[in-house]
Amino acid sequence: MRLFDILRAAIILAVLAAAVEMLSRAEHLEGRAEAVDGDTLDIGGTHVRLAGIDALELRQTCERDGRLWRCGEAARAALDEALASGPVSCRAEKRDKYRRPLGFCTVGGTDIAALMVREGLAVAYLGKAYQGEEAEARAARRGLWAGSFQPPADYRAAHPRAP
Repeated sequence: MRLFDILRAAIILAVLAAAVEMLSRAEHLEGRAEAVDGDTLDIGGTHVRLAGIDALELRQTCERDGRLWRCGEAARAALDEALASGPVSCRAEKRDKYRRPLGFCTVGGTDIAALMVREGLAVAYLGKAYQGEEAEARAARRGLWAGSFQPPADYRAAHPRAP
């Protein structure tokens, strides 16, 4: 009976060690990047979704001073401008429903998602990350906070993509 208990404990420890190893593996992506939209970038052919934010959809428009403006395209252009300043480094611990890495990315030491929210071209998404940046953008009436807009999730629900 003692041998059985030792074997069972060894198996349990091996399974736990494997689980810890799998959970601690973060994906690291680095290199030059281009904006796909306001919260997705392409690093060497891999699309990385910025974690913690939800940017305006590419075709989305917003209202400012009684006029429509292409806020989704403005979000992509701002992300592209940030990415042009140097190589990007992303740490992704999980993937989204489209199997894209969800990354916390920096360029020149600057958190890219925080920059997008601070500029008013993305909203904080899930959890407490970037709430301060969103409050700052709202108070300064930057980007989408300068007028009215449909939250990106609501816009996607109203304009589903063709399968």
